[in-house]
Amino acid sequence: MSQLLEHYRTVLREVAEAAVNCGRDPQSVRVLAVSKTFPADDIAELYAAGCRAFGESRIPELQAKAAVLPGDIRWHLIGQLQANKARKAVRTASMIHSVDSMTLLERLERIAGEEGRHPGFLLEVNISGEAGKSGCTPEELPELAQRAAACCNMDWQGFMTMAPEGAEEETLMRIFGTLRRMRDEQSVRFNRPLPELSMGMSGDWQAAVRQGATIVRIGSAIFGHREYPAPAGSCR
Repeated sequence: MSQLLEHYRTVLREVAEAAVNCGRDPQSVRVLAVSKTFPADDIAELYAAGCRAFGESRIPELQAKAAVLPGDIRWHLIGQLQANKARKAVRTASMIHSVDSMTLLERLERIAGEEGRHPGFLLEVNISGEAGKSGCTPEELPELAQRAAACCNMDWQGFMTMAPEGAEEETLMRIFGTLRRMRDEQSVRFNRPLPELSMGMSGDWQAAVRQGATIVRIGSAIFGHREYPAPAGSCR
């Protein structure tokens, strides 16, 4: 077994065990393998082992990899999305985690209708208030959620957030717990299921699982140390 595959299976096992330990169904938490900056042949190895969901941050890299990898991969766009790349995102991604403004949401909704596609999306909320992080503010969320609920071409499925790197356990629990409560409030407000909570990465996913994460975004714990700039999307 390769080191990559060993790491992947270890992460799957640990996430499932963490879910069970806090009284959750292990199937209720899914691992999103964050493959950004790693080559297509690494993705192909995990694909052969049964992984079908991969996370990318940059549209050019996502497109390059999608062009050479199996068509049933579910690509998740987790990085900040520029409005001028919205059409490419709609054409390639099955889920967009980083919808954080009215302007972007309106553009995606229009383009999805033009393209005849129906991608899922999450509203990203900057709960920590860090200036360097994307996401709408909690104060902006009600208006953005109202528009999200009215979308016909895009499928609003829940929320995403990021915690500060190296944050203490208490801070992590507060941030992830706040997103869960926001999701519950908006679900009641619009009388609709919002099943997805994308929160938690390699360094803090345990706290996210305890607070109800349904998608944990795991990169370095699976693929190892990330190198920049990103390699080409084609296989080695």
